[in-house]
Amino acid sequence: MLRNIAAAIFGAMLLSTPAQAFNTGMKASLMKLDPVTRLEQRCDVAVMETIRHDQNRFNPDRVVAYTFEEPNVDGDEISSHGAAFRSKGHWYRLAFSCKTAPDHIEVLALEYKVGDEIPRDDWKRLNLWK
Repeated sequence: MLRNIAAAIFGAMLLSTPAQAFNTGMKASLMKLDPVTRLEQRCDVAVMETIRHDQNRFNPDRVVAYTFEEPNVDGDEISSHGAAFRSKGHWYRLAFSCKTAPDHIEVLALEYKVGDEIPRDDWKRLNLWK
């Protein structure tokens, strides 16, 4: 539940804040989170930004790292083979791994793979939303 609340707050801030402001307001907000949540949130944003930059057909506005299975967290790294992201009102499967600096702010490495679209009939069961 706390993870969902933190994700909602941080996601709303991301959508309402220019990208250049990340280093100020976003960093301060992230630093208020516990380290594991900070790692997850920072990597969620990094993977959204990277997908948006790399693949013109997607414009992600939300990532859920634990849609199909819990992510694996090991120190400054998180990997999720059961994630999902939302783009233009559709949800897609996602796998990613992300490594940050010890403060969980600076992203040092990121790899991802976009999977198939998730059928709308599965959204409720997976706790996904419009």
